[in-house]
Amino acid sequence: MTTTGLRPVPATRAGVNPVLPAAVGSLCIALSSVFIKVSGTTGGTSAFWRCAFSLPVLAVLVWRERRRGAARRRVLLPLLAGVGLGVDFVLWGDAIPLVGAGIATVLLSVQVVIVPAVAYLAFRERPTNRFLVAAPVLLGGIVLAGGLAGTPAFGADPVLGAVLAVGAGVGFAGYLVLMRRSTGPGARDHTLSLATVSAGAVAVAIGVPTGRLDLSPGWPALGWLLALALVGQIAGWLLISSALPRLSSATGATIMLVQPVGAILLGVVLLHERPSAPQLAGCLVVLAAVAFVSAGRPAPPARAGRAGRAAGRPPSRRA
Repeated sequence: MTTTGLRPVPATRAGVNPVLPAAVGSLCIALSSVFIKVSGTTGGTSAFWRCAFSLPVLAVLVWRERRRGAARRRVLLPLLAGVGLGVDFVLWGDAIPLVGAGIATVLLSVQVVIVPAVAYLAFRERPTNRFLVAAPVLLGGIVLAGGLAGTPAFGADPVLGAVLAVGAGVGFAGYLVLMRRSTGPGARDHTLSLATVSAGAVAVAIGVPTGRLDLSPGWPALGWLLALALVGQIAGWLLISSALPRLSSATGATIMLVQPVGAILLGVVLLHERPSAPQLAGCLVVLAAVAFVSAGRPAPPARAGRAGRAAGRPPSRRA
């Protein structure tokens, strides 16, 4: 899982089909769950170190952003958004070894449907008809994918893993809702850096009392977590945010499904995960519901001289 909100950069050149960087970026984010699982670290440890490794890169982006001129920079809302991001990082990291990298990533996709619910409860934003239709279908998919119906399921504890993954999706949904209200033109990197600091603090707050934060995991664990931050987080979302504004809403939503689908395939090929037939069926239901809701969103507005903001769904996965 990786985060959204990174400032788009001109990563695509004239004549380059934006589908390519969007697909590559989604695959980079799909690798996040693989990096976490092979690192062998807890959710609190992976969350802390991915934030710590990302901050130097974000600091450079913030410095470049400030050089371009003054902008209104909020503090409280980005920090509150980072709390949701930290919860997402910790719970998702703990869900991966319990239910598998692929299944955990698919279940995290429920944020696409949770975001409208949170926006309605917190800000009275009326959900779309697509959301109302997809919500019960999505819940049915979650039951199957997580083995909650007593069907055969892969993983050390698939039920607990599914609960943690859905909880991570709720945390990420809260992050997206608050980030949408705290990020303005010329202050995206500032906002994301504050959210990342807050997310790291949440990892410490959860990990220290529970004894699940390792500040010296050693190698090769640190190497995998560095790859998580640079490949699955920074590179993935820079590529995606540079390409999505050049794609239609339907095309962008379809390509973003490369992330959960890629996570399942990578889990099978690289980690030898073997989800059961009911779990795979549940994943298909979840992905279909996510695609149905996402395809109904309006295309992001284009702006002269710069790409638009990253799509409001995760990535995941997720800085």
